Amino acid sequence: MKNAIVLIVLIAALGACSSKSKVDVTRSEPEIQTNSRSEPIFYNGKTYQLDYVFNQGQNLFDMKVGGLGPSNKQDAINIATSALGYYSCPSGKRGRLQGEPAYAGGKWDLKATCG
Repeated sequence: MKNAIVLIVLIAALGACSSKSKVDVTRSEPEIQTNSRSEPIFYNGKTYQLDYVFNQGQNLFDMKVGGLGPSNKQDAINIATSALGYYSCPSGKRGRLQGEPAYAGGKWDLKATCG
């Protein structure tokens, strides 16, 4: 009797596995989040201000990093590209600097994209 029950359960399980089901697999590119942001960014023990806006015409983010001096170019690049990758780029993509950053009015101006 036990063997018959086990056999019935196995047949039912195999029958469920053999039913055909159609699975459509699609692959779409994740989208870049183009919302403007203004965030305090904690970096190397200090807090800096990051503001950015997506420039539709150039397909780039116009970014400003405040709280750094004119000699902190690499820190500004690191903050901007890292934050862009975290907040706006699809998973697995990082922020990538486009052109040279410029320092004016106490802020670093940068242009970046996801890449």
